[in-house]
Amino acid sequence: MTTVFFLFLCCAGTAQIHELGVFLGGSNFIGDVGKTNYINPNELALGGIYKWNKSSRYSYRAMLSYTKLHADDTDSGDQAREARGYAFSNKILEASLGIEFNFWEFDLHSLHRPFTPYIYAGVAGLNYRMWYLEQSTEQLRPQKRRTTLAFPFGLGVKGEVLPNLILGAEVIVRYSLANDIDGSYPEKEPEAGDYRVFGSYNTNDWYVFSGITLTYTFGKRPCNYCYD
Repeated sequence: MTTVFFLFLCCAGTAQIHELGVFLGGSNFIGDVGKTNYINPNELALGGIYKWNKSSRYSYRAMLSYTKLHADDTDSGDQAREARGYAFSNKILEASLGIEFNFWEFDLHSLHRPFTPYIYAGVAGLNYRMWYLEQSTEQLRPQKRRTTLAFPFGLGVKGEVLPNLILGAEVIVRYSLANDIDGSYPEKEPEAGDYRVFGSYNTNDWYVFSGITLTYTFGKRPCNYCYD
């Protein structure tokens, strides 16, 4: 009974490892304006990351990110879009929660430096400025800011480069519930009422973050019987 009680305390009190760090990379927009490349970073993206390594196979993750999504038809390489000439820039703030699933065991207390690819999936709150196309001038115009949901998912690799220091690289795609980040299909009718929709009505806006993560690990050594 004493042994069981000790193991319970060990698992409850010391079986977690934490990471705190930063994301640095680029962002690109995928929608009805600009290029249609899936991975084509053209603006700086920054973020802060916290991870809770529940086991050696998965981690809970929280992230706060900031970037400016920019797209310009003249850079699209598509003749129809180039002739149209729409462009916009949209500063966004994102808070996300998700899970990283490691392909291999990622034991931060191993004598060997761990390394693994991983899959990430989560949900995010996205704050952005709504845009619309002014019909009289054929120019994109900004509206008020609003908050909606986005669903990030993607792939990455990570490894320990120094004691307590984890370096990673990842590409995370975001599917948003907005279709007016680029003004193509306004969520709310502009006050001026002088607008029109364009592009695909059935496809919401996407955006991508690609870059590196650098995190510092801390926390007590886990119980060997509990760390999967």
